[in-house]
Amino acid sequence: MAKKPENHTAFGDAASQGDKVIDMFTRKPLDKANLHQVIRLAPELDGMEMLYSNDANPGKLFSMKILCWALRKDGTIDALIPWLNKVVAARELQDPLNGRWEGYFDQAHNHAFFEVPPHKAAELENAASYYQNDEGDHGRIIQELPDTIGTHAILTRDKFKNIALIPVTSWRLLADGQMLGMIADDKKVDNTPVLPGDPCLLPAQEHDDFHYFFHYLIANKIKHGDTEALAAFTHLVDD
Repeated sequence: MAKKPENHTAFGDAASQGDKVIDMFTRKPLDKANLHQVIRLAPELDGMEMLYSNDANPGKLFSMKILCWALRKDGTIDALIPWLNKVVAARELQDPLNGRWEGYFDQAHNHAFFEVPPHKAAELENAASYYQNDEGDHGRIIQELPDTIGTHAILTRDKFKNIALIPVTSWRLLADGQMLGMIADDKKVDNTPVLPGDPCLLPAQEHDDFHYFFHYLIANKIKHGDTEALAAFTHLVDD
């Protein structure tokens, strides 16, 4: 990991406009409040991971599978990770209790790196150029990607005395940049397997009983009563 992180900025051009950021397509100034809004996703299908560390284990690196790569209005690109109760950009993982970003890892080539893979940057930028979205309807679905990393949503209505771990079927990107983890309502399932876009899907974050997202390895350990996983989960709940 010899190079410092670099952000792609193909969609923002501030050099000739002072402190303004100009949309490369419309040539109109971008609203500064929405510069970090996600406008396009590219699924991670090669098993690339995020590397992170935490204060509880000094000197150790941990990895987590990347859900997808995201392009923002200002042209920056980063990996997205389901983390606690939301989806976060890898570089923004700065919670001192739960971890901080240390880079990316490509298992296929046994290679740790800092920069966004060029092929993912090209995919996102070309797709965003092709699909120029009208943002009039903020609730409109821009993309819906299947969850390929085994994310689970944890639901509870009695302060974790009883919990339900529900697999996340897909992730929806709305026109306003929101990322929603979609879970199936068992009472409305008519077809199996449940696929992205199925009418039975509902956003986990909008469910009254939703609390956290968990990686499938941790979710399965909790399901099977693993002592270490349960202790970590209990600590999280207590906090």
